[in-house]
Amino acid sequence: MRIAMVAPLIESVPPVHYGGTERVVSVLTEELVRRGHDVTLFASGDSRTAAALVPCAARGLRLDGTCRDYLAASMSQLRTVYRRAGDFDVIHNHSDYPAFPFAVACPRVPTVTTAHGRLDLPEVQQAYRAFGELPLVAISNAQRATLTGVNWLATVYHGIEFGHYRFHPDRGDYLVFLGRICPEKRPDRAIEIARETGRRLVIAAKVDPVDRSYYEHAIAPLIAQHRHLVEYVGEVNDEEKDALLGGAYAYLFPIDWPEPFGLTMAEAMATGTPVVALRAGSAPEVVEDGVTGFVRDSLTGMIAAIDRIKEIDRRACRARAERLFSPAAMADGYERVYSALASGSVATVAAKSLVLSPDGHGPVLAGRTAGAAGPWDADAVAAQPGA
Repeated sequence: MRIAMVAPLIESVPPVHYGGTERVVSVLTEELVRRGHDVTLFASGDSRTAAALVPCAARGLRLDGTCRDYLAASMSQLRTVYRRAGDFDVIHNHSDYPAFPFAVACPRVPTVTTAHGRLDLPEVQQAYRAFGELPLVAISNAQRATLTGVNWLATVYHGIEFGHYRFHPDRGDYLVFLGRICPEKRPDRAIEIARETGRRLVIAAKVDPVDRSYYEHAIAPLIAQHRHLVEYVGEVNDEEKDALLGGAYAYLFPIDWPEPFGLTMAEAMATGTPVVALRAGSAPEVVEDGVTGFVRDSLTGMIAAIDRIKEIDRRACRARAERLFSPAAMADGYERVYSALASGSVATVAAKSLVLSPDGHGPVLAGRTAGAAGPWDADAVAAQPGA
């Protein structure tokens, strides 16, 4: 198939350091190219890909330092994409709702949007429902459940590049917090867990300009206060991330928001490191409680779970990551979506969309609001009238 992949311009594809969405776009793009698809990636010019790259900014905007309006750059990118719409069988949008008006104005080529962010905010829901006919893919069932009245086609979990994450069979002695320092990720809770358990904590995270005040006033003083236990190392690259996650005793995910997916949980499990997470958003889908870590309802519960980490088999963590979060599993899901869109069988897919079972033990068919209806059978779906 001829596929246009539209990436955010904030980071390169893949990102040098932090960048969940751009990392997922990279994994999907490279896997689709390996499968023989003709993929064109619309991304920043410093991206690295086997696909045909159309540079839409000189470099990732966050590290560029000269761009003062990310939305303006995105709108220019989308104009470039849709001027070439006739070159593609499907356009895969990862840049959220700014693409919606372009997609509506170009009905001859289907656009499918993967929703990477939170969908529970009223203004975001208003934007999505205003274009409720456009095809959407969720990245977790929890994310999908927060927004009704739109055209969900599938839930497809993120894939990670296992070449970047070696299996580390031996358990380390420190805790780790990775990603962004911001109020919803609750690094302060991670520090509290370290303090209560007496275990060393390594924080490897970026600080966006919007979160600079939060870091300086709420987190930096805590790090200084507990400097005998807490080390802040800033952003890390892939090699450093593998070593940091793989050498840990446990990965902490003490979030305070409806996390759409939580890529770092999958990355930690890929190295063999168990995850201790607060029960919010996708955490119960990504982590199998008692098998690849612990999902708890409170900070107190997370603290108590640290003492039980030795019960977790690190091989089980790796196995779950390989089963659910591989490039192949992600590409399989998107290929089904692309085929349905290109063949005009969107109504069939939407009525029986791919949803992963809550326990993660394989896909099931479900309606928009119905429960599990049986195993996924792509051939059976394709054989239905209109497919």
